[in-house]
Amino acid sequence: MSETRAKEQVLGFVEALEVVLRHAAGVAVPGAERVSLRAAAGRVLAEEVTADRDQPPFDRATRDGFAVRAAEWTSGSRLRVAGQVRAGEAWASGEMLDGEAVEIMTGAAVPAGADAVAMMEHAVQDGTEVWAAAGRSLAVGENIVRRGSEARRGEALLASGTRLGAAEIAVAAACGRADLKVFGRPWVAIIATGDELVEVEEAPAAQQIRNSNGYALAALVDAVGGSARRLAIARDRREEVRARIAEGLGSGLLLLSGGVSVGKYDLVEEVLEEFGAEFFFAGVRMQPGKPVVFGRLPSGELGGASAHVSEARRGAPNSGRWTYFFGLPGNPVSTQVTFCCFVEPMLRAMCGAGVADPRFVQATLADAVGGKAGLTRFLPAMLRHDFERPEVRLVGWQGSGDLTANARANCYAVLPEGRDCKSGDAITVLLR
Repeated sequence: MSETRAKEQVLGFVEALEVVLRHAAGVAVPGAERVSLRAAAGRVLAEEVTADRDQPPFDRATRDGFAVRAAEWTSGSRLRVAGQVRAGEAWASGEMLDGEAVEIMTGAAVPAGADAVAMMEHAVQDGTEVWAAAGRSLAVGENIVRRGSEARRGEALLASGTRLGAAEIAVAAACGRADLKVFGRPWVAIIATGDELVEVEEAPAAQQIRNSNGYALAALVDAVGGSARRLAIARDRREEVRARIAEGLGSGLLLLSGGVSVGKYDLVEEVLEEFGAEFFFAGVRMQPGKPVVFGRLPSGELGGASAHVSEARRGAPNSGRWTYFFGLPGNPVSTQVTFCCFVEPMLRAMCGAGVADPRFVQATLADAVGGKAGLTRFLPAMLRHDFERPEVRLVGWQGSGDLTANARANCYAVLPEGRDCKSGDAITVLLR
């Protein structure tokens, strides 16, 4: 497909997502750095984490009770309580003898000679003797996690490319890793465009609005794992848009909000062309977010933009051949929806986490809603995390400029092209 045709092409949602994921598979990932375990949360692992010893490192009791031989317990024999072992202690009296039991606490090491742990509530104790309560038996291995059953020493527990959440941090801590090698955070340049915008600190005139998109995109970028860099607002003048894009070329990813529709002052695509942009699509059949644009810019010097590129690349954090860009619609809900659908998967790949779809789940629709021909709809909604039947309910909104409605939502209900959905239907939900 020629560049011109791609620039004019409006794709269906699934097709557009496939295009983004295909390019995400080939992006460069920043070099690795070593950080403390406490600072590693949210980062992407750049090395394997292996077990430094068997896990558990001993036969571990999973219940408070008595370490015994299962056959003696099941036979109803009265056993002599030879002592007690707590978590963190070792049974120091050698192998447990026939006819003995050892009182044991959850997490403690099972004494040698015992092959099961009888639960405290299944035992009858009289002084120094203990035996099974009526009708209680015990199988070999019951209430014991055997040494090495979770992992063997040297076994890889976390792979490079793993995003580090609380569960992964716990694994690393259990392996004695006080620091970890993680991939660097890709720089993401954010450019909000429009004459109507003023910065948050300024008092807007009656016809102006504050630059909420710049802050929302920065928060989204940081949450995914990138390093956001908000550039100055680009007014609807060609030279300003050109200067901001040139400044953003040094970043790993360029995000522009506004200026991508078909209005007289929507200049973003025209200026991108001046920099030699290659467009992969220039619209998606979705609501909100239809004008979204995706492509890439050569990071080297080209044509009349060379002076701007040279200045932007001085000390730039990205030395790759391409800078990918997304032109996102300016209405705030459109901006955030298209980020979740397209930018987030690309950025996760750039962070080293591999290629994956946006986070979709299934839920039951609370109320009927009509579809729209030719458009996949992403509507602000509230997902109720019911134990048996998750349910999603649309949030009342005034369109893609309604920031407050979007803040009341915790997800987006995804409605397929041209199909009405009834109450009780299972639908796709985009998490955020």
